[in-house]
This record gives sequence, C-alpha cells and structure tokens, in this order.
Amino acid sequence: MNSSFEFLDYLIFIIYAIVILGLGLWVSRNKKGEEKSAEDYFLAGKSLPWWAIGASLIAANISAEQFIGMSGSGFALGLAIASYEWMAAITLIIVGKYFLPIFIEKKLYTIPEFVEKRFSSQLKTILALFWISLYVFVNLASVMYLGGLALETIIGIDLIYAVIGLALFAAAYSLYGGLTAVAWTDIIQVVFLVLGGLVTTYLALDTVSQGQGVFEGLKTIYDAAPDRFEMILDKSNPEYNNLPGIGVLVGGLWVANLYYWGFNQYIIQRTLAAKSLRESQKGILFAAGLKLIIPLIVVIPGIAAYVIVNDPEILAGLGENGMMNIPTEGKADKAYPWLMQFLPVGFKGVAFAALAAAIVSSLASMLNSTSTIFTMDIYKQLIDKNADDTKTVRVGRISAAVALIIGATMAPLLGGIDQAFQFIQEYTGIVSPGILAVFILGLFWKKTTNRAAIWGALSSIPIAMFLKVGSKGWTDGTNLEAFFPKLPWMDQMGLTALLTMAVIVLVSMQQNKGAEDSKAINLPKEIFNTSPLFNIGAFATLIILTVIYALFW
Repeated sequence: MNSSFEFLDYLIFIIYAIVILGLGLWVSRNKKGEEKSAEDYFLAGKSLPWWAIGASLIAANISAEQFIGMSGSGFALGLAIASYEWMAAITLIIVGKYFLPIFIEKKLYTIPEFVEKRFSSQLKTILALFWISLYVFVNLASVMYLGGLALETIIGIDLIYAVIGLALFAAAYSLYGGLTAVAWTDIIQVVFLVLGGLVTTYLALDTVSQGQGVFEGLKTIYDAAPDRFEMILDKSNPEYNNLPGIGVLVGGLWVANLYYWGFNQYIIQRTLAAKSLRESQKGILFAAGLKLIIPLIVVIPGIAAYVIVNDPEILAGLGENGMMNIPTEGKADKAYPWLMQFLPVGFKGVAFAALAAAIVSSLASMLNSTSTIFTMDIYKQLIDKNADDTKTVRVGRISAAVALIIGATMAPLLGGIDQAFQFIQEYTGIVSPGILAVFILGLFWKKTTNRAAIWGALSSIPIAMFLKVGSKGWTDGTNLEAFFPKLPWMDQMGLTALLTMAVIVLVSMQQNKGAEDSKAINLPKEIFNTSPLFNIGAFATLIILTVIYALFW
C-alpha cells in the first residue's frame, strides 16, 4: 500500500463504498410480495426524475477514460482535448430535441429495438451483436484496465487484483438491482466525482503557483505552456492527427458525439427510463450543464502536471514523492494518479472515492446495458420468445456476470497503451460512422430501406479500414498516399459516415425508385416542440461555448 494514504483516507473511501452498496441494494429491493418486472430491472420502472437522469448520464459517461485518459491527453496535448466534453454539451441538446421524442414515443427498451421497428429483426440482431462485442471487449475492458492502472499507481495494489476488486464492487449492487440501483447510486457518485475532481484541480493549481491560489495557478500554467491552451491545433502540432484543427468543429467529432450520446445503449437507457419526455429533456439539459465544467476537473490537472514536471523548482518542492512515477510524454496516463499523491490527508480519500465512483458507475452502466441488449434483443428474440419477467431478469443478471468476467479477463491485455482515451476513440471510430448513418437516415429520410441499411452497416467497416490503411500508406513499398490523401482518423470517421450514407441512399433509390419505405417514421412538426426552459438552457450553453472557443482559438 502507498504510505501516503493514512487512516482517514481509507475511512472516507470505506464510508463511500458502504453508502453506494447500501443505497444500491436498498433502492432495488423487491416490494413485499412482488417480483421485479423487466421494466423495473431494465428501465427502473420508468420512474426517474430529471435530476437523477442528468446525474446518471454524467456518471455513466465520466470514467477512468476521462479522469485518467483525458488528463493524460491534457498532459500530452493540452486543452484541445476538452472539445470532446464541450462539443458533447451541444450534442446532448440535439439528442434531447430531435432524437428523444421519437425514442420515447416508440416506448423502447433498447436502441436495437428501434432498428427492428424501423427496419428488420435481421438488422437488429446484427447491431445487437456488434454492441455487445463493443461493450465487452472495448468499453468494459478499457475502463477496468484504466481503473486498475490508477489503483496500482495510487495505492500500490497489483493491476490484476485492482481489476478484480473493481469488477466485484460494480457487480455487488448492479447485477441484483438493475438500472434502478445504477441510476440512484449515480447521484451519490456524481457528488463524489465532481467534489474529488475539484479538490485535485485546486491542489494542482495551488502547487503550480507555489501556494498563491487557483487563479494565480491558472495564470502560471497559461504563461508556462501557452501551446497547451490552443483549442484548434495547426498542422505543425505533433498531436494534429488526433485533433485535426477546424475538423474538430465541423468534422468527425460530430460522428463520435452523435453516435455516443444518441445511439449508445448505456447512455440513452437512462433517458428512456424517465417519467415523461419533458422530464427526460430536463435531465439532458442538466447533463449538458455539467459537461461544461468537466474539463476543469479532468483536463486542467493534466496541464498542471505537465507544467510541474517541467519546472525543476516546483518539482523539487514536492520532495521525494514528487520524483516517483513522474509522468512523461510516453506515460501521459500517469498524470492524474501522480497528482493525487500530493493531496492533504482526508482529501486524498475524497479524490480516490471520486475516481472509484467514476470507474464503478460506468462499469455498472455498461453491465446493465449489455445485459439489457442481450436479454431483450438476443435471448427473447431468438432463444425464448415466451420468457416471463422472472426468467428475463434472471437471464439479465447472468449475462451481466458473464460480460464482467470476459471484460476483466481482457483488461490486463490492454497494458502499454499511451493516451488510452485516444485509443478508445479511434477504435470505436471504425464502427460508429456506419451505425450513425443507418440511424440518421432511418429517422429522418423516409425512403431508407432495410436492404440499404444492411448494406450501409456492412460496408461501413471496409470503407473505414480502407481510409485507415490508405492514410497510413502501405509498408511493402507501395505508396498509396500518392493517390490517396493522408487523413487524420477523425476526418476518416467523418468521411466514412458520408460515404456510408451515400451507399444507403443509392441502394434505397435503386430498390424503391424514389418511393417512401413502408416502415418510414412519420414526424409531425409538433413532436420536436420543447419547453421554454429547455430553449433558454440550450441558448445559454451555445453562448458559453462560443465565448470559450473565441478566447482559446
């Protein structure tokens, strides 16, 4: 164990763990004489208020990917990585206004279920299998790996045991309680997450300013590393390939964000569990507001760590601990855990609980959504169409447990990846453009056919791989770049989405000769009407983001 952790830190963490487990089990207990229904387990009985939805969205989203991975990217490239968070605020508003009304009106349990209603059960099965594979082999594994890496760095526990501990913690309440347990515990998780993140940010900035406070710390890191405050990178920046300049605002990042917030089961599931559409939209707006402050608690500490390790005077003032596990350009993901060791006694426990909250809440969310898709879209569709609620809930718990075991087994295999956040985005970016193209045209273009959607979904991965290989050039002496431009992966993602849409449009026109598809969705104008509160909040968010990008262009 790390000797810098003292009794009070462990006590705070233990209290946090007891509160989460206790609350999760209490809210998910069976009512007297009643068994859980499928709606109770997978959609929290459709009873969530707006503040629970907003908090749960952020808790599900903010994980080790952000605390560890995004802080690492802040260390390596600076504030530009915050575009993922700030652009997400706009995306949430788009989802709340244009996607949610349709999903809630269709009374969905899962996103693949929408595919069946709009297209076919065949395409639903294809996408359901894709999502399950993505959640288990990429999302679950990467969150457990980054979480385990953090625990290994902070308290010295071996990576394997850290991964097992996180898996058991998430399983302890989420497997039994389902979405009810996940969503209500997320409220507590978000409090710890934001509080712990702000404490770490405060200490990092105070350290940089050598005790002069937060604002002096911000001024110091800006003066010491002005290149780390450029939101739009130019081509000379070594990280341009990860965040390609203006392409971040008008290109592939929209693909990543719209896919993630609009068509990602473990995110959208909370909004489907709302009391009503209006309640769900208020929750989305609350989440967009929280998104505006997330870079303060995940990116700024990474930049501060960069300034500290490159200033011998500050580094010397940290003592012997400051010289241990120093983050470097090749080990950027160690930045956040390294900073935490300098927190005062007690606050270290709060920050550690915040990190655990981020990891465990995301694990619980992914487990619940993986089991929801498997149970509702695979098991009930292909194995036992007549399964009652008791059997459905049991299958949900078993499938979540199996997913957790596979993810925990895969996690240690991800070792050695620098900037894991970027790795996850790039890997997911191979498949997300095709999914987005299918959904956008399925929702808003009435001529889209089932055959065209299947062609689009299947062709998008070869298109993405062709652009990826073409941009890197062949290694056998054939210079593919001579006739194919070298593109950053985010631009590849945007182009893949456009080419996939073109495939869908061409196949649809060839099949239906311009006629509307029989399963097309009718969208009366009033379905997109939103409340004055939502409109004012959306406008305020846009104004704030415009100011931020104008200041740090």
